Amino acid sequence: MRLSPSLFFSARCEEALRFYERCGLGKAQILLRWGQNGMPVRTESMRGKILHARFDGPGVLFFASDNDDAEPMKGSALMVEMNDLACLRTLFERMSEGGTVTVPLARQYWGSDFGMLVDAFGVQWMFNCPLS
Repeated sequence: MRLSPSLFFSARCEEALRFYERCGLGKAQILLRWGQNGMPVRTESMRGKILHARFDGPGVLFFASDNDDAEPMKGSALMVEMNDLACLRTLFERMSEGGTVTVPLARQYWGSDFGMLVDAFGVQWMFNCPLS
């Protein structure tokens, strides 16, 4: 069994995936588009947008799509854990570009370096380095 989150964007899925690639999270491996090769189109505004994407990286797997009825992500966050604090800091800085840092990445009272942000696409992320 594996839990693989699926991120829903209203119309910026491809832009978000390219951003995650530039940040170093991994690469979009599958990009199926609304209306492509006989794929259905719910609304004309969605034609050419991402119907289904698979995003893979070292220790990272999630799916993503554009949905014109998508709601902002609430009540959950994606957690990135790394044992290399310098790499985690770099990723945190990259991922915060255009977003909002809600908890600055810093040593916490429980001993880990931890931070949180909402990226430019409305996705909530948590970053943790337990062995720093």
